[in-house]
Amino acid sequence: MDTHVAVLPIDIIDTLATQLNEKRSPSIPSSARFLRLPHPRTGIASLFLPYELNRENLVNTGTPKSSILEVQAVTPPNARSWFIEENVVSDGKLLIMTPVDPVFLLIPILQSLQPKDGSAVKFRPADDIFTDAAELLATGSKATATKDPSSLIPKNDIATFASLDCVKRAMKRVCEVKEITPEIRVFKFSPEKLLQYLRAKVDRLSTPRVLEMSRGLIRGLAKDGLMEDGKEDLLALGRIRSACDLVAQYIPQDIYHSLLASYDFKALEAYLKGLQTEQFARVAATNPTKTKITKTASTEDAGKKRKAKGSQGVEKLKKANTNGMSKLSSFFKKTAED
Repeated sequence: MDTHVAVLPIDIIDTLATQLNEKRSPSIPSSARFLRLPHPRTGIASLFLPYELNRENLVNTGTPKSSILEVQAVTPPNARSWFIEENVVSDGKLLIMTPVDPVFLLIPILQSLQPKDGSAVKFRPADDIFTDAAELLATGSKATATKDPSSLIPKNDIATFASLDCVKRAMKRVCEVKEITPEIRVFKFSPEKLLQYLRAKVDRLSTPRVLEMSRGLIRGLAKDGLMEDGKEDLLALGRIRSACDLVAQYIPQDIYHSLLASYDFKALEAYLKGLQTEQFARVAATNPTKTKITKTASTEDAGKKRKAKGSQGVEKLKKANTNGMSKLSSFFKKTAED
């Protein structure tokens, strides 16, 4: 069996420890398996790991807490190995598993059923939605054209994903829901509800407490001068824009543009454009390198022309009439007397 080194959330580690200790909870699956699903931003088949477990505050109710992890592999540029106790793992990759919002993973699945002619979407049971989406994604994936198994999106993986409790809850966040009977519910994907949900996520991510966890984003805001006194309104817009860029890592480009269009960034864009113009003017005033290079090039070109043309004496000799004159070599010929 292949061995890999992975970074896991504490919940997964606790679950694995429980399984190893043979103290399984009814909510913990006997075997967790990876799912191959379309990535919400690129649509490329990617690996995800679902899991369910009871948290301490949910043990009494018996309600399982389900989640899903994105699996990413970090491969070193040079070959390397891992040492685990007395064993050597030849594969030097590091697997990083991080929680991902199931709403993001629902987007490409639900979008695959959107009518191409722009007609209205009908309410349908969730099972029918996922069955048809699985069929379309399996036949329309890159594996059909390239015959690459790694790009295949299996139908069973879509079905397993649809059965997760976290996915069932996520359906209500991005779909209109109608209850036909207590046992039958029908759903219809709603871009408006999705946009509303994404804006709520942006609002949470743009709070100073959350955004300050990313030093890179804070440095970007400071570099643009938005952290200075008197720019509180621009700073608020900058935080929202940064939060939108974070969310953009897990949504398609068209939805990302719709998300940006739902905010008014005119004041921020005008400020950043003025800041850029000011920086260009400052660089041009303090670093006239381009002008020096132009002058140097002109001087070199003139020198080359002068060298090619030669002096005035040489040019006159070139124009002199040499008809009837003896050649210089004739003065060095042997005579009869010699």
